[in-house]
Amino acid sequence: MHYRVQDPKGVAGFDLQGAELFEVKRKDLQKNQPMYETEANYKTESLTQIPSEVISAMGELRGKILARTVLPWSEHCTECVWPSCYSTCELYLPREDQRCRRFVDGMVRIECPSALNSYLLKIRFKRWGKLWTPGNVRMFPSEKAQRMERRDYHIGRTLHQLPLPIAVKQFATGKRYVFKKRMAQYRVAESELQSPTCFLLECYNPQDHTIRISLTMRSVDQYVKIPFQELIELTPGFHRVRISSDRISNVLDLRSPFNIEIIPNDVPDGTTLYFGITDFVQEAVTTTENSGKPREKTEKKVKCVVWDLDNTLWHGILVEDGPDKLRLKPGITELIQELDRHGVLHSIASKNNAEEALQTLKHFGLADYFLYPQISWQPKSHGIQEIARRLNVGIDTLLFIDDQQFELEQVTAIYPDVQLLKADDYPKLLQITECQAPATDESAGRRKMYQMEEERQVVAENFGQDYMGFLKHCDIQLTILPLRVQNLERVHELTQRTNQMNFSGNRYDREVLAKILSTPYLDTYVLDCSDRFGSYGVTGFCVVDAREPRMTDLMFSCRIQSKRVEHAFVRYIICKYIGELGRDFYANYRKTPRNAFSGRVFLDIGMKEVGVSDGVTSLIFSKGQQLADDGIVRIVLAEEPAVAV
Repeated sequence: MHYRVQDPKGVAGFDLQGAELFEVKRKDLQKNQPMYETEANYKTESLTQIPSEVISAMGELRGKILARTVLPWSEHCTECVWPSCYSTCELYLPREDQRCRRFVDGMVRIECPSALNSYLLKIRFKRWGKLWTPGNVRMFPSEKAQRMERRDYHIGRTLHQLPLPIAVKQFATGKRYVFKKRMAQYRVAESELQSPTCFLLECYNPQDHTIRISLTMRSVDQYVKIPFQELIELTPGFHRVRISSDRISNVLDLRSPFNIEIIPNDVPDGTTLYFGITDFVQEAVTTTENSGKPREKTEKKVKCVVWDLDNTLWHGILVEDGPDKLRLKPGITELIQELDRHGVLHSIASKNNAEEALQTLKHFGLADYFLYPQISWQPKSHGIQEIARRLNVGIDTLLFIDDQQFELEQVTAIYPDVQLLKADDYPKLLQITECQAPATDESAGRRKMYQMEEERQVVAENFGQDYMGFLKHCDIQLTILPLRVQNLERVHELTQRTNQMNFSGNRYDREVLAKILSTPYLDTYVLDCSDRFGSYGVTGFCVVDAREPRMTDLMFSCRIQSKRVEHAFVRYIICKYIGELGRDFYANYRKTPRNAFSGRVFLDIGMKEVGVSDGVTSLIFSKGQQLADDGIVRIVLAEEPAVAV
C-alpha cells in the first residue's frame, strides 16, 4: 500500500510504502528543523491557564530579535541508553511511536500568538526526565524561523491524523525526527556561521516555590571534558534568562557539534514549567526607544539596585577628597543588607578609578554586596547594559540611583525601561513597591549563588584543558546514607534506569530491595551528589557483603560520569572496610560494552583481577596497598551504616 504525506501548504512531503520511508532531501530537512518533537507530541491546551501578565511578558521581545536558531528540543531521560532500556527498565512508558514518554503529558503545545515563536510548551516533568537538543548556532531570520516551526507543526499533525497502519506510522514518525535531529548536529560551515548575541530562555514557573534548573552545554567530543553549565533559579513567575554567547564560547566551541540539556533539580513528579523561546538569538542593538511620542512605563519588580558612589553611597568625591574623608550616608549599610536579605541584588555604575573605589568599598565592609561593579570613565549606560547582561536579567528590572540629573537623563535616554531614583531619596527604597519581596532562605542566598557562578565561570575559562583543576573548583559533595524505606523508591528507579555505570548489571525490583534492607550482613549505601551547578539527587547505590568483605553491587547515574565521584566512593569504601576489618577488599564487576569506559575506575584505584565466574570478574584490593586521594570530591556521612564483623 502506498501513502503520500504532504504538509497542508504543499511545501514538503515524503512517501510511505509499507514500512519504507523515502527520505526528504537534506536541503528540505534543513528547512524543517522543529522546536520540538511535533510527530510524537500532538496534545494542545488553552492559553487561559496562563496569567495575562505572563502572556504580555512573552511578547515583549517581538520585533527585537533579528535572527534565531530553531533547536529540535525533545524529551529525554538522564540515564538514556536507547534502545536497550526499553526492554530492561520497569519505568519504560511507550509513546505512540514506542519511544519512552519521559514527561507526564509529553510536550504540550499552547498557542500564544504574542510569543516570539507563537506558542508555549507546557512540560510536567517526571523524575529522570530532561529537556534535550543537539545544539547549533545556525541562525534564521525571525519571521522565517517562525514559518519553519509552523510548517513543521502542520506536517506533524497531518502525519498523526492520517489513517496509516500503526507500524507504518511508528516508522515514519521515528525516521522523520531522527533525520531532523541529524541535520541539527551537522557542523556549522564557516559560510553559515553567525554570531548570536546570547542563548535566550523564557520560562514561567507556576509553582509557589522556587525551582532550580541546571543548563548544560557539552561537546559531543568525549575528549572535550569541560562543559558550559549554569544553575538557574526560577522563583514563582516569569523569567527571561540571557546567557551571552561570549561566556559560552569561552568554554565551548559553538562551531562544533554539542548537546544542550535542561534538568530540574530534585523536583517531584508533575512539576510544571512553561517554556517560551529557548534558542540562540541575535538581538537588535538598543540605542534609544524615545520616538517623541508619550510612552507609558510599566514598572517591574526590581531585581538589582545599581548605585553611583560619589555623593550617593557616600558623602564626598573619592578622587578629590580621598578615601579617608569619605563617610557613608546614614543607614546605607543596613538598607543594603535588608534588601539583600529579601533577594534584591546590588551593583555599581560609577565614574571613578576602579581599583581605588573597590578598596574603599572593602574599607566600608560593603564590597561583597556588589555584583559585577562597573567602575570606569565610560557613560553609565554602558555599565547598566553590562550589569544586566552579566546578571542575565531584563534591563527593566534594574533601578539606578545617582545624585547627578545629567547621569539619570543619560541612562534613561538610552534605556528608558531602567527605573530611576534620586540619591537623596535612597531611604525610600524599602518602601518602593517594586522592591518588595518576601525574605526567605532562598532570597537570602541569591547573591551568593551569583557569586559562585561568577567564580565558576572564571575558573572554567582560566583552567582551559586542565580538567582536574576545574573539577577541584566545582565543590563536588557526595553525601552517603544507608538504604531506608524513605529512599527505597528512588533507589528502585535508579536501579531501573542506570546502564552505563552499572557495574553488576543487576536491576532490583522493590521486593528484592526490601529483602536487601532486612539482611543484616548486607551494608547498603545510597549516594546523593551535588556541586555548585546544582543537585543531582540520588546518583548511586552500593551493596557490600560485610562478611568477606565484597562489594556485590555498584551503580551510578551517568549525570556524574567523569566527575571522579566513582573514584572517591570506591576509595572511601575500600578504606572503610580494610580499616575496620583488617582484611583484603573484593568487588564484583560484570563487564559490558556500555560500562567499559566507566569500569576503568577499578584499574585507576589499583584493584586487580583474580578470576571470572559466570561472566562476573572478581577484583581485589590488598590491605597492604596504598590509596591516594585526589582531593576532588568531599564526602559527607549523613548516617553511618553499621558494619557487620
